Amino acid sequence: MIKYQIEKNLSVEEFKAVLIASTLGERRPINEPERLAKMLEHGNLIITARHDGKLIGVSRSLTDFLFCTYLSDLAVDQHYQRKGIGKELIRRTKLEAPKAKLILLAAPAAIAYYPRIGMTQHEFCFYLDGVEQLV
Repeated sequence: MIKYQIEKNLSVEEFKAVLIASTLGERRPINEPERLAKMLEHGNLIITARHDGKLIGVSRSLTDFLFCTYLSDLAVDQHYQRKGIGKELIRRTKLEAPKAKLILLAAPAAIAYYPRIGMTQHEFCFYLDGVEQLV
């Protein structure tokens, strides 16, 4: 049985392990524990999925709970994928801020996943990696 819950004190070690097990670690600073700690500290909505106590999934979001929720990290251990855990983490994230629009940037391998579960793709997303890119 999978247990879902909001966690305010998720450890850096567990977070790093699930990022690696999900392949999201390929695009996250897993070798920078201080940065991971700050990611956890400033993510104000973290929902976890655990199987027999082991962290197997996490949804880490930043939200104002009324207008927008940015789901920054959705990670599910590869051994537990295709069982509805990611969808349930998204559902529970949305339920915590029902009036807020849930927004995310998809990992390249997950682009086809989100429309399948009912999310709408938006063509007008922009990002900036460094201030020096501004012209």
